[in-house]
Amino acid sequence: TPRLLVSVNSFGFKHGVPTDSDLVFDVRFLPNPNYVPGCKSLTGKHPKVIRYVRSFPQTGEFIGRISDLLLYLVPHYEREGKSYLTIGFGCTGGRHRSVMIAEAISRNLSGTGIEVKVAHRDIRKT
Repeated sequence: TPRLLVSVNSFGFKHGVPTDSDLVFDVRFLPNPNYVPGCKSLTGKHPKVIRYVRSFPQTGEFIGRISDLLLYLVPHYEREGKSYLTIGFGCTGGRHRSVMIAEAISRNLSGTGIEVKVAHRDIRKT
């Protein structure tokens, strides 16, 4: 069975949905750190933003449910001969929530031996 490369990407809906995404998840249901004092200029890779987004129970539940879904899907995509799977996580601007979630999902998948690459399309945009 060929190995599948999973690309996990973050993006901002205000900059458009990436056209190469196979699966897209909207994380705008999570509270937005953009409005938290001291977080606006940071990204989803910063510990302060990560702590804020993870402070809500729905964040952990979402990460767990999506990780479980992807762990279920990947072997099926591999059996069908798919060589890559591109997953997009979008928030409003693509700097905070989507980045944090993409990083968490990437770690969960790679921790199981799945080949994963992560990219943040809009992390530098305002």
